[in-house]
This record gives sequence, C-alpha cells and structure tokens, in this order.
Amino acid sequence: MAFLIVLAALCFLMFAAYRGYSVILFAPIAALGAVLLTEPSLVAPMFTGLFMDKMVGFLKLYFPVFMLGAVFGKLIELSGFSKSIVAATIGLVGRSRAILSIVLVCALLTYGGVSLFVVVFAVYPFAAELFRASDIPKRLIPGTIALGAFTFTMDSLPGTPQIQNIIPTAFFGTNTWAAPWLGTIGGIFILIVGLSYLDWRRRKAAAAGEGYGSNLVNEPEPFDATRLPHPLIALLPLVLVGVCNKLFTDWIPHLYGETQSFLPSVVGSARPVVQEVSKVAAIWAVEGALLVGIACVLVFAWRAVMGRLAAGSQAAVGGALLASMNTASEYGFGAVIAALPGFKLVADALHTIPNPLVNEAVTVTALAGITGSASGGMSIALGAMADTFIHNANAAGIPMEVLHRVAAMASGGMDTLPHNGAVITLLAVTGLTHRQAYKDIFAITVIKTLAVAVVIAAYYLLGVV
Repeated sequence: MAFLIVLAALCFLMFAAYRGYSVILFAPIAALGAVLLTEPSLVAPMFTGLFMDKMVGFLKLYFPVFMLGAVFGKLIELSGFSKSIVAATIGLVGRSRAILSIVLVCALLTYGGVSLFVVVFAVYPFAAELFRASDIPKRLIPGTIALGAFTFTMDSLPGTPQIQNIIPTAFFGTNTWAAPWLGTIGGIFILIVGLSYLDWRRRKAAAAGEGYGSNLVNEPEPFDATRLPHPLIALLPLVLVGVCNKLFTDWIPHLYGETQSFLPSVVGSARPVVQEVSKVAAIWAVEGALLVGIACVLVFAWRAVMGRLAAGSQAAVGGALLASMNTASEYGFGAVIAALPGFKLVADALHTIPNPLVNEAVTVTALAGITGSASGGMSIALGAMADTFIHNANAAGIPMEVLHRVAAMASGGMDTLPHNGAVITLLAVTGLTHRQAYKDIFAITVIKTLAVAVVIAAYYLLGVV
C-alpha cells in the first residue's frame, strides 16, 4: 500500500502536468496527498519543514542562473544576434540541409548559454521557413529542435552552462567541465545517430510524396534577413560565456580557497556566515560568465536593445521565475516522496543494481521521466541518494567527474515524456499536437537515453574521463 500511494502521487503529478495544469500548484497537492494517505498528522510539518525547505533551498542556489540565462537569451533575441546566427549558419551549411542547419543553430545557442525555452521561440520561425522551402514535413520540426537544444548541448558536452550540467556540481564537488572526454563521446553519438534518424524520416516522407503540409496553425511570417548584425559580433557573447565559464571555474577556487566566512554588520551578536566554496564555485562561474555575456550584448547592441529592454527584461525575469519555481516545486515534491515509506521500497529495489554507474543512471533517468523534468528528476535523485552514489563510487574507484557526467546525461534521457514542460511548450509554439509530432521527439529521447549506456561502456572499456 505504501508503494501504491507513492506511485499514485507520481502518476497524479504526471497527469496534471500532461493536462497543462501548473506544477507549482499541483506538486504540493500531490505530495501532501500522499502524506495524508500515509500519516495524516504529518501533513503540516512535512509541508513547512520539508517541502518548503527544499523548494527554497533550490531557489537559493539556482534562481540566479535561471534569471541570468533568461535575460541573456532575451538580449540575444532583441539585439538581432539570434537572427544573424541563424542566417549565417544557413548560408554556411546550405538551405538544402535544413535539418542540419537547425540542429547546429540550436546547439550554438544552447551551448552559448541561451535557455532551452528561449531557443524554441527564437529558432522556430527560421525552421519553418527552411522546412517550407525544402518541402520537408513540418511535423519533423519539433524533433529537429529537440535534437539541437534538448540533448547533447544540454548536458553532454563539457562546460555547457545549462542548469542540468550545473546541479551535479553541488553534490559531487565537481565543475561544469567534468569528464570532458566522456561527455564529448556521448555528444557525438547523440548527434550522429539523431541526424541519421531525422534524415531517414525525411527521406521516407519524400518517398511517400509528403510535403511541408497545408492547413497548418501558428505559421510564422517569413523573417527579414536584411540589416542584421555581423555574425562574428553575434557569436562573440556566446563565445565569451563559454570562455569565461572555463576561466572562472579555474580561478574561483584559487581566489577564495575551500571556505569563506564573514561577520554580518548587524545590531547585536551575529554568527559568522560560512560559505563552502567547493559547493558553489561552478554556480558562481556560470553566473559570472552570463554577466559578461550580457555586458557584451549591451556594448555591441545598445541602440537596438535599449528601446525594448524594460519590457524584454520583465518577460525574461517572469519566464525565469516560472521555470525555476516549476523545478523547485518538483524538488520539494521529490523530497516529500523520498521521506515516505513507499519510496524506501523503490530505493531498495534500485540498490539491487550492483554497478554504481548503472545504478545512478537508472535512478536519475527514472525519476526524471516520472517528474517530466531533467533538472527536477536529477535534483530529487541526488538529493535523496547522492551519499549512496558517492560511497559506492569511492568503493569502486570511480572519479566524481564520471558520476557528474552520467547523472547529467541520464537526467536528459527519459525526461522528455509527453508531460515534459519543454515538450508541451515546443508543440504549442510550432502549432502541432502530440499525435502529429511526438513520435520523433520520443525517438530522440530513446537515442539520448542510449547515449548514457555508451558513455558508461566507454569509461569501462577505454578508461577515459
């Protein structure tokens, strides 16, 4: 019964998210409903002492990253830099390679620090024009954007500033460049297999005589490619974010040491505030890099941005609040579920997997799939079981960097089930339904999940990190 209560809470939250209801509202309802059925007297203590505590702790660490990433992405959009990058990529790769062009554009934007949700809005108009001109079915656009934005640049390639690559740093004491060879191997596997699959789907549609389609909704206006910024200037902020992220990652531990403490200047006695630098160095590095990127956009596109900066920044901050609150609510939900007797049955079952890396991968990807969120599922898994993962890895002589990369990549596997927020957003923006386009998103999801097995095999067979 305890297990069924936990399963019912997870299914309820999945159903609510799939139906489009707010996770911020329904995560505490699902969690506290499970507590009510298990131990009614603990509903209030669990809410304030565990759900809210974990939710606020997540926001304390990661909200600045969400906010700066959203502002940076909005400035890239307002400045016209995103249009310039798209136009340059199309000119370089060629309109005949529409799928490759869109994947590369999405990869450039996400690896440069632009939020996944921002990329969907920014790239869709150009994807629609390219696919229409090449007579490729519109239903393949979501799968193409998913490959470029939701996979290898989200959590595989070393140094990516996306939140999925940042969360493990606080648990394993690593940085965003952890296990660069394994991440690169996994990223190349996803890119090659994903592009092969999408091209096969394109050729199959062409053989059947299927074109772009008609009577479609949310069709964008063709974009005007005149008077765009120079592509090298447009790329500069993205390059700076990547370079500064690496430099700050190396400099911050040397500058601050293991810990930093200070005494607040307040009336009366106050305890010193002690900050463990190793747990936040990677977060500080990404925040600093995004600030540099924002400053670069303002320097080179001040005139273009200033007229719309007020409205644009408000929209960006609002989006960051929504995205971070959704993930934080799922984190609080996971903390409550992890405290229930039924979760112990799940954890004990997962503990029976003998290999530490396989154990971690299955746990993280299962919880990410259940919650429909890579960051939320990983936060739940690591928050509940990081100590166990670390203990097992130390016993097997596995570096923390490998744990980091496997956890990050596993989180972005089965998270893109139908109730995933990014999937729902992607389909809504493109004007397509799950019935029309989800099949290809799911295929990319399977490829992404298989990449974790490839990375684990590469570690054991080649010994690379």
